[in-house]
Amino acid sequence: MEFESIADASISIDRAVSERERIRSEGKSFVLTNGCFDLFHAGHANSLINASKLGDCLWVALNSDESIGRLKGKERPIVKQTARSYLIKSLECVNGVFVFDSDRLTNEILLLKPDVYVKSDDYSFESIDPEERSALLQVNASVQFVPLISDFSTTDIITKIRNL
Repeated sequence: MEFESIADASISIDRAVSERERIRSEGKSFVLTNGCFDLFHAGHANSLINASKLGDCLWVALNSDESIGRLKGKERPIVKQTARSYLIKSLECVNGVFVFDSDRLTNEILLLKPDVYVKSDDYSFESIDPEERSALLQVNASVQFVPLISDFSTTDIITKIRNL
């Protein structure tokens, strides 16, 4: 999926559902992951590369600026959603990006019906939000965990910068 400007990098959930149907009609698997990806770093890249190996097409649900503010505090995000979506969509391993504004990915999971849902291995199936976990079971998604590189953390990067 090509885009002409930074603003074109992410698409609507409706378009993501259409793309999911196209992918399914081609007999390919749809992999879904999500995150904030603020101050994109090597740990993020590693997680996305590993997630992409779990199926044919990797899609990233990107937390909106508003949802990051609610989850991480009023000083976040550092990088706005338009730039974050552009950066993520620019990666060869990512097939599509859409922005979501809720605190949970439940509705998007139910709409997209991913074949595979990916989280980093600092999670377990039991630690996934109960509503999201229920949605994943409902759509029969395979839940997979990719290695987290512990040396990289957006919060740690922010702390280091503040301490300069």
